[in-house]
Amino acid sequence: MKPLFKINPFTTTVRSGLLLLLSGILMLTACKKDILNTNPDFKLAFSNDSIIFDTVFTSLGSATHRLKVYNWGSSKIRISDIRLEKGAVSDFRINVDGEATFDKRNVEIRGGDSLFIFARVTIDPNNAANPFVVEDRLLFNTNGHEQSIKLIAWGKNAHYILADHHTPGFPSYKIVADSLENVQWTDKKPIVIYGFAVINSYGSLNITAGTKIYFHKNSGLWVYANGKLTVSGTREQPVIFQGDRLETDYAELPGQWDRIWIMEGPAGSDDVIKNAVIKNGFVGIQAESFFQKTENKLLLENVVIENMNGAGILSKDYNINAKNLVVANCGGYCLALTGGGNYHFIQSTLANYWPYSIRNNPAVMLTNFLPDTNNQPVPAPMHFTLGNSIIYGYNDNEFSTAMVAGADSAYFLDHCLVKTRLKMNNPAYFNQIIKNEDPKFMDIENRDYRLDTLSPAIGKGDPAISAAAPYDLPGNPRGQAPDLGAYQFVPGQSKKLK
Repeated sequence: MKPLFKINPFTTTVRSGLLLLLSGILMLTACKKDILNTNPDFKLAFSNDSIIFDTVFTSLGSATHRLKVYNWGSSKIRISDIRLEKGAVSDFRINVDGEATFDKRNVEIRGGDSLFIFARVTIDPNNAANPFVVEDRLLFNTNGHEQSIKLIAWGKNAHYILADHHTPGFPSYKIVADSLENVQWTDKKPIVIYGFAVINSYGSLNITAGTKIYFHKNSGLWVYANGKLTVSGTREQPVIFQGDRLETDYAELPGQWDRIWIMEGPAGSDDVIKNAVIKNGFVGIQAESFFQKTENKLLLENVVIENMNGAGILSKDYNINAKNLVVANCGGYCLALTGGGNYHFIQSTLANYWPYSIRNNPAVMLTNFLPDTNNQPVPAPMHFTLGNSIIYGYNDNEFSTAMVAGADSAYFLDHCLVKTRLKMNNPAYFNQIIKNEDPKFMDIENRDYRLDTLSPAIGKGDPAISAAAPYDLPGNPRGQAPDLGAYQFVPGQSKKLK
């Protein structure tokens, strides 16, 4: 019988050769995948650069997220260590190859393959000892090279604002009040900001009495051009701005967050901060004309700004009115008013007893220019008045100016106590100045800037100036014999500031 198909010896030979070639390639590839990559420059790839557990529990609870680890190389790699940086005390746990742990050794991934890791956090948000933000890092050591993934979870029952915009050249941010939107923050829950909270152009944010706002590291509040901020605290219930670390060691530690950044606005749309405490950041308030000269004002009343690494108030060509203002203990300046602007401060205490390092800058600095691209001064009009106030600190010269010709500029200190090396006998600039006399604050180590019994600032104010601020920062009447500074001396006052 004839075969159904005629066999072609050439075709059979070619087919056999191809099969052998494919088998060889597969064997070589498989062998290559089993070769261990020991290159110290090799890097793993990850599905995320951080894992954020943004669930806010109302009772003890847990959440799990997944991370995928990729080996994009052609050879096998061995991860010698996958571990939580905080180890056994971490609030997080990981699951690698079905094992729940905080430290996993010698995990292999073949070339072109991947590995799933499950990260879990368990938190009781009503535990008063918890921080607002619980953090750890998941560390990977491959061929001596370490890589890390951030683990972030919310540790308390609060309202969390997490940055979701990442624009090159700007800090990460989230818009909390968009254009034509009026948003209110209240004291029902603490506000915790991770990144920058932004008030967009023609949006407005009102913060009511008693609200506590906590900023994570490098975070802040940003009032974008033509946005509006209104802080409406009371003496009994001030609004608090501070870092989110609640441990005792952080209670008065500077530099825990970035700043409140206020840009220009239209006439009649003033930004207002009343009865507030701003502390432990880098810059308390940065107010600046950014795109164009501002037409509005920043109004400050009964505000305490203290423990700033940089400046208490840093301005550039802005308009600021302040009364019952305390700015204290800043690594750079209490006030740095630069590039011109209009400033009117009364009944203010500007006290710089910065204890953390040598401070070469004065407490108050005024300039009427900004440098151009060639670092040459460009003059701008500057008008500054300070009445019934105190400028004092550790340095010999706590008040300084740098003025250039070419712009209408003037400053005037009226009924003030000032520590300075400057001559202050020109009536065009100074009136009723007490020079280089210790104001005798109650307790500078405990940041109590009320006046002691023997203070030379008692009764030395001008009633015509204090008429615009008839009550001091805590609410005591000034009467017809006002003192200098934000606090009126009260006979028999307790030693601890309430």
